[in-house]
Parts: sequence; structure tokens; C-alpha cells
Amino acid sequence: MSDTLAGARPAGVETPAPGDPRLDRLSLNQWTTRGWTLEQAVDGCVRHGIRSIGLWREKVAEHGPAAAARLVADAGLRVSSLCRGGFLTGDDGNLDDNRAAVDEAAALGAACLVLVVGGLPGVVPGGSPSGGLSRDLALARERVARALDVLAPYAGERGVRLALEPLHPMYCADRAVLSTLAQALDLADGHPVEQVGVVVDTFHVWWDPDVLAQIARAGDRIASYQVSDFLVPLPADVLLARGMMGDGVIDFGPLTAAVRAAGYRGDVEVEIFNADVWAADPDEVVATMKRRFVTEVPPM
Repeated sequence: MSDTLAGARPAGVETPAPGDPRLDRLSLNQWTTRGWTLEQAVDGCVRHGIRSIGLWREKVAEHGPAAAARLVADAGLRVSSLCRGGFLTGDDGNLDDNRAAVDEAAALGAACLVLVVGGLPGVVPGGSPSGGLSRDLALARERVARALDVLAPYAGERGVRLALEPLHPMYCADRAVLSTLAQALDLADGHPVEQVGVVVDTFHVWWDPDVLAQIARAGDRIASYQVSDFLVPLPADVLLARGMMGDGVIDFGPLTAAVRAAGYRGDVEVEIFNADVWAADPDEVVATMKRRFVTEVPPM
């Protein structure tokens, strides 16, 4: 991401100006500019000509859903997603918190509520196993299915679409026992399409030899398309292995073409977890994001 950190522009590539139609479906996920408050992120989107924002519950909670919704709506922005609900693999399925997340998504008018379903019971994200560790992966996945049976109707009654996000297999133990788009679709298919969809996140699915066929299978189940690159070598904290598009190994062309062919017409969210990106000037990060979006991600 040297052009962001140094503020340079790749030769022959100008930063798209506000109003550029190539930015019409670009969405800034709040975690890409993690240091910005909600107000700063909304203002940044407006200044940079970005019409959609992906919100995080931690940032929304600083204002409350109603006030956050007014702030976003007054700026004329769409909410491409709310992140995140999930962590369904514990004994209680985390149902109370997930009902609250559904209510927040409804208040915000979010296109979907992203669900990161959780890892093995007793494994803390990014931490070591506790005394309550269960190695029963099949049981963990069954708990996800049972919790979804409760949450999907609740979400449907409130006009909220749940979006199951499969995560790269390296996160299976601590964050998501759904590792492939096929697994997510198998769960989603048991529910009405307006209640449960899936997230296609390039960072998490690019490696899967069956991914293009599964994107075609997903069709109108695709609730969110997220883009970021897969960096090599992996950092010590693999959660921070996402990079700006073009800085890693992902070929965005076939994936984007498949999502387009499947009929997805929503926003394209850039979601990056990366220590260097977070340490950089957020305005430079957004400027680089815009350039890379038009040079690396084919039009939808």
C-alpha cells in the first residue's frame, strides 16, 4: 500500500473525483478507516464522493441506532451492511445480542446484517482455548443452524436480511466454522431468500476451487460483495492480512464477473483489516481505495 502511505499516485492514474460514475457502487466499510469516528467517516464519504457506508456496531453504539441513522440519512448515504452479529456456537447461541443487532440493522435501514458465526466453543477470537473447549466441529455447526432457525424469522419480521459470511479456513477454530460459500449456502437454503443471504468476501473465498460455481449457485442469495486483497507473507496476526486491492494475490476479475453474472446489483464494500492502513492518514487511504477500486475491480 505504498501509494497510500507515501501519498503518491500510480503513474497515469488520477484519483476519481466526486461524481465519477465509477464510484456509484463503492462503499467504505468503517473498519478500513478504523480511526475515524462515525461523524468523520460520514463526512469523509461525502467529501470523497462515496455514496454508501458499511457500519460497525461499536461505532453505532457511540450514538445509538436512531441518531446514527439520522446522521447517515442526512448525509444522503446508503448503509450497505451492519457488521456484525453472530458468534452462535456457544451454549445459548448469543441470541439476545443477535436480536439486538437485528433491531439496530432495522433502525439503520441496512441492506444486511453480517453474521460471523463463531468458532469452536471455548475458543476466544485471537486467543487461546479455555477450559470449556469443545473440539466437536460438527456440533458447533449444528448450533449455528439451530440459532439461525430462531433468528431468521425474527429478522424477517423486522425487514432485516441476515448475511452469513464464510471466513477463510485459518479462522475456523476461533471465528467462523463456516469456511466455504457452499457451507453458507447450504444453511441459507433452508430459509426464505429475503431473510438469509450470504456474503461474498474476496479475501475469504478467493482460494476455493469451487467458488465460481458457488457464486453462480448463490444467485439472489448474495447479500453483500466485499473486496480486499490477500497479502503474502501473512503477518504475525493473521486477522490483519487484508490489503488494498492490488497489493496481494487475488484476481478480482473472475470473482467480480461471477458476482455480476449472478445478478447482484448492490454496493461493493471495501473492508480492510491492516495495521499499516489504520496507521495512515484516512483521507489518503480513501483516495487510494478509490484509485484501486477503478483500476483493480472490474465494473459491476
